[in-house]
Amino acid sequence: MTIALVAHDSKKELMVQFCTAYAGILSRHHIYATNTTGHMVSEATGLQVHRFLTYAQQIMARIACEEVDMLLFFRDPIAAKPSEPNEMNLLRICDVHNIPVATNIATAEVLIHGLEHGDLDWRTILHPSHA
Repeated sequence: MTIALVAHDSKKELMVQFCTAYAGILSRHHIYATNTTGHMVSEATGLQVHRFLTYAQQIMARIACEEVDMLLFFRDPIAAKPSEPNEMNLLRICDVHNIPVATNIATAEVLIHGLEHGDLDWRTILHPSHA
């Protein structure tokens, strides 16, 4: 499966910690990420991460082309951001394409455990090239 990682600046370290804790699971999948987040995760975990320059357009395009199976998007819900309209579009396109999304660490843990236990294998049946 292909998993996309996105994290607001205040949540990047949390994403690194999450990926470090679940590196064993993540290492069996393809990982896409925004440039800075991907660099930080790769450096800390040794995971191979395909990095994009800008998350909104490039990751949304991959989702629209059915090339992403899960999005882990650690958002800062408190601080307003100028990129919020793009973020809503990112979440919307995930809904359109039935992409499981976690916007916080609690939901990300549920998804990663579901992934480990095979609860998301239906995505591989729909998109066998993602296996």
